Amino acid sequence: QVQLVESGGGFVQAGESLRLSCTASGRTFNSDATAWFRQPPGKEREFVAAIRWSGGTTRYADSVKGRFNISRDNDKNTVSLLLSSLKPEDTGVYYCGYESGIILSSLTSSSSYKYWGQGAQVTVSS
Repeated sequence: QVQLVESGGGFVQAGESLRLSCTASGRTFNSDATAWFRQPPGKEREFVAAIRWSGGTTRYADSVKGRFNISRDNDKNTVSLLLSSLKPEDTGVYYCGYESGIILSSLTSSSSYKYWGQGAQVTVSS
């Protein structure tokens, strides 16, 4: 069993930055992957970024490429998401997902992840 605890988030002005963190505890392995998804108000959950723990392969949604950066600290079992140059359309609840053995082509699919954090609200004001 894996537990995920998210931290960060908040209310910022457009153009500012935020950092989200997701710390995993329980049965974790180097073959695992962690991803961030977000759910804008009134919309479905969408992929934001993902990283593999071993090798550090990353994937980003086109809407956040060049603005967001996902990174990992294997010693702390923590994955961070730095959100820069934020836009009002980045507003939503951000969730981290975690699973083992995800193939590369499935990193961006929410159905690939079994474990989820509690969610962190990010609000960007114009």
